[in-house]
Amino acid sequence: MTAVRFADGLERRAALELRAAGRRLEGYAAAFNSPANIGGFTEVVLPGAFAATLTARRDVLALVDHDPSRLLARTGSGTLRLAEDARGLRFELDVPDTGLGRDVLALAERGDLGGMSFGFRVVDERWPAANRRELRAVELVEVSVVQAFPAYAATSISARARGAGLEASARLRRLWVETL
Repeated sequence: MTAVRFADGLERRAALELRAAGRRLEGYAAAFNSPANIGGFTEVVLPGAFAATLTARRDVLALVDHDPSRLLARTGSGTLRLAEDARGLRFELDVPDTGLGRDVLALAERGDLGGMSFGFRVVDERWPAANRRELRAVELVEVSVVQAFPAYAATSISARARGAGLEASARLRRLWVETL
């Protein structure tokens, strides 16, 4: 798993499982209580960690590989929908009819994408042990489709066939990525 923290306090994490449904991608951008190795410590996202962001209705972006120039959707326009459930941070995004959107959708349908990720700032964390971090509350900034190596292995993304309601087989792939 890779961990990235920027000067402005923004952190990014990645995981995998993604489904495509017609022109929609869906899955989990984060999974609760799923340990991830973050360069020398284990990190766990606790249930409710995204609640304040979701309640505040902040404009959260859906990007490709955390790149703001590769925008897929956003909550502010209604093309990205986010919700917490018992498993984690669930997302649905309407894929734009653009070159980027068509490419991402094709890769999702083939099962070639690495998974999902999320960018955040820590609001409340707990360190119950020197090598274990619990994210209790975060300010969610973006969720990203990850083309290669996600950090959290329990996330998902998938594609479904439009109209027919046929779901492409969801591939849950677990990748162990050496930390930076």
